Amino acid sequence: MSHSVFIDGAEGTTGLEIRERLAGRSEFTLVVLDDSQRKDLAARRDALNAADFAVLCLPDAAAREAVALIDPASRTRVIDASSAHRVADGWTYGFPELVGHDAVASATRVSNPGCYPTGFLALVAPLVRAGLLPANWGYTVNAVSGYSGGGKALIERFASEGDIAFRSYALDLAHKHLPEMKRHAGLAHDVIFAPAVVPAYRGMVVEVPLHLGAMPGAVTAPALRAALAEFYAGSRVVRAMDDAPLPELLLRADQPPSDGIDLHVRGDESGGQARLIAVLDNLGKGASGAAVQSLNLMAGLDEARGLQLPA
Repeated sequence: MSHSVFIDGAEGTTGLEIRERLAGRSEFTLVVLDDSQRKDLAARRDALNAADFAVLCLPDAAAREAVALIDPASRTRVIDASSAHRVADGWTYGFPELVGHDAVASATRVSNPGCYPTGFLALVAPLVRAGLLPANWGYTVNAVSGYSGGGKALIERFASEGDIAFRSYALDLAHKHLPEMKRHAGLAHDVIFAPAVVPAYRGMVVEVPLHLGAMPGAVTAPALRAALAEFYAGSRVVRAMDDAPLPELLLRADQPPSDGIDLHVRGDESGGQARLIAVLDNLGKGASGAAVQSLNLMAGLDEARGLQLPA
C-alpha cells in the first residue's frame, strides 16, 4: 500500500532533504504542486486535505495557517517541522526514543524537534528521568551548527561573507528553542543557551557541561554514561558511545549526511566535572531525518527505513 505525502514547503532546505529520503520508495507517493500552485491557498488546501500525510516545512506562522486549512474531519495526519507546535497541547513530540515509538506511531499531529533541542534532550532528559541529574538545576548548553540550519537566508549570507569563521547568536538569551528544552527535559528552569554557527554546511555539536561536585548526590560520569547506554540500548538511531580515549571531536566543513546521533560522556579524573556531548547532523536527526523516522512509524513501517545510519 502506498501512502500519499504532501510536503508543504518542499523547496526549502528541510523539505528538499525529506524528498531525497523518500525518493524511490514505493511506500510513499508524493503529492507535488507546480510552481504556480505552491503559494495558491486553494491548491494548498486541496493538497493538505487529500494527502494521507502532510509534512510542514514552513515558518511558524505559515505552519499554523496550514494546520488551520486542514478539515478536522480529514484523514490527513501532520508532521510539523517548524517550532510552532513543539510545546502545544494535542501534539505529540516527534522524538520516539523519548516519548515512545507507539505514541508517535498512533499520533495524528506530530511536532518535529528542533536540531539543538534534539542534542540537549537526548543527553539530559533520560538522566533527569532516572534521577541522576536534578530537574531543579540551571543547565548550560553550548553548541555549534553548520549554517544550513539557518535555511536559505543564512546559506546565502555565508556564501557572500567568506571571512566569517564563527557566528554567535541568540545573545538576547530568548531563543525559541528554550520552551522546548525545558518542557521535554522536565526542568524547573530555562537553560542558558549559547548557540553558534560555523562555516560547515551541515553537522552539529551540542554540549552540556556539568559541575557534578556541586550537584546533590554523588553521581559520576561513568554512571551517567551507563544510564544513557541502558536507555538507548537497541536503538539504531541513537548511540551512547563508550569511554574509549577521546582527545577531540571534529566537525568537518564537508561533513557527510547522517540521520543518527552519537552521545558522549566525558569526566575528569577527580570525578567533579563532566561534559555531555551530542554529535548529530542538523539536517538529519535534527530535521529531515527525524521527520522521516516519524513518518515511517506513523505509516506502520520500520522506523529506520530510508535513513542514513552507521552500520
